[in-house]
Amino acid sequence: MQQGPSTLVKRRLDSLESHLQAENPVLIQAVKHFRELDSIAYKLGILDPDDSYATRVPWWPLISVLGTFSAGKSTFINTFLGDKLQRTGNQAVDDKFTVLCYSKEAESHTLPGLALDADPRFPFYQISRDIDQVVEGEGRRIDAYLQLKTCRSENLRGKIIIDSPGFDADDQRNSTLRITDHIMDLADLVLVFFDARHPEPGAMRDTLEHLVSNTIHRHDSNKFLFVLNQIDCTAQEDNLEDVVAAWQRSLSQAGLTAGRFYQVYNKDAAKPIEDPSLRARYEGKREEDMQQIMGRIQQVEVERAYRIIGVLEFSARTIHEEIIPRITDLLAQWRTKVLITDAIVLGSALVAVLLAMFSSALPWIGPNPAQLSWVNPEGGYGLAHAGSIAILALLAGIGGYLHFTIRNLMAKFVGAKAVKAEKKPEMQETLARIFKFNTRSTRSLLRKRPSEWNNRRIQELENILKESDALVQRLNDQFTNPSGHDHKQNPDILGDRHGETA
Repeated sequence: MQQGPSTLVKRRLDSLESHLQAENPVLIQAVKHFRELDSIAYKLGILDPDDSYATRVPWWPLISVLGTFSAGKSTFINTFLGDKLQRTGNQAVDDKFTVLCYSKEAESHTLPGLALDADPRFPFYQISRDIDQVVEGEGRRIDAYLQLKTCRSENLRGKIIIDSPGFDADDQRNSTLRITDHIMDLADLVLVFFDARHPEPGAMRDTLEHLVSNTIHRHDSNKFLFVLNQIDCTAQEDNLEDVVAAWQRSLSQAGLTAGRFYQVYNKDAAKPIEDPSLRARYEGKREEDMQQIMGRIQQVEVERAYRIIGVLEFSARTIHEEIIPRITDLLAQWRTKVLITDAIVLGSALVAVLLAMFSSALPWIGPNPAQLSWVNPEGGYGLAHAGSIAILALLAGIGGYLHFTIRNLMAKFVGAKAVKAEKKPEMQETLARIFKFNTRSTRSLLRKRPSEWNNRRIQELENILKESDALVQRLNDQFTNPSGHDHKQNPDILGDRHGETA
């Protein structure tokens, strides 16, 4: 296995560093430590040469908009952009994930999914490989899942917004949810929209459970905002609280018992509210929650830097505290099964050989070494001795073949069981790769530690964790000044707010 990055990965990281040189010097240090983490992962067999932890995190602020097909996601995005870029309607009007990116050109352009799959600057780089793992061959149909749209909106400068298709059909559902998981991992902010007109999810319950269950135990669960949209429909009966309670019950049944709903509606598309006091109450609630949502959207530029360093720290801790213990345990299971099976199979074979050599219970084919004199034989060593040695060598070879066959069978059994028990797709791939690396035929069965895992690797990971803490402190210094003595202007870590990503 190649223990280093491919030329493509090196070139991509070099390009990333060049981009960050002018925008954010603090993050250049983060790229350096990502390279160090990659080096450890290559040696441990965790990463392929064409993969890098640095490419698993978008280096531009990323906002994802998810939800059911009628929840008003596209209308919200159009209002935010000040442009009717996304189609809207009460039925599913778009069946693709749409990446919205700033462009200096006044005319909007729509580019195919290949533009995202083949460009490492965007969050869907090589997503076709993940789709292929869900449904073989579907990765070739990447244009059926993704598209890129450009827009000359000032609100989109320095950001990427992803509009998801509504989860309303079973067609391509598994692949769609796989892409959704990928988005939730990468995004700085995830807006999950629900439709106040349909307080009971009904057929959407399994998808709702998928979305919600994936947020509960995440280390970054605070980036999820649950938005109850189109609350103006409750004004006629003045039952907003009942609708909110119904959705909260639905979320609690899916496993989310904490959190709040941001309650909004689009004033341009809203039904008229005749009662002045009721209208004022609804508009006040809308304005309050919209301000908080917009505040979080603007905050992603700051959160991006912290998120990138957080991914660095989280990845290092995952190797040390999750992957290595899991692999160590799997290797112990594998070793035990191999030794037990060896004892049964090879032990039985050895007993049969001894019975054939020293008794008449089993026949012995060829010269029997037990019946030959091996110390100063009369007439010297002859063909019988050579034949018996050849037979013993053949038996030893058969024993070795059986042992390695048992090793491979037990490795497949233990590995498949571990992958099946693992719910996270990315961890499934990691466990399968590193376990295969550690059960290769050239590695001793008796080694208890994973390959290349030693005190040096531990120290390297600890150094990365220390450096990530130092980077966080540098970011804090750019926003805070507890002593109040230094009055010089803090440098801008947000980068060039007027930069372009397309």
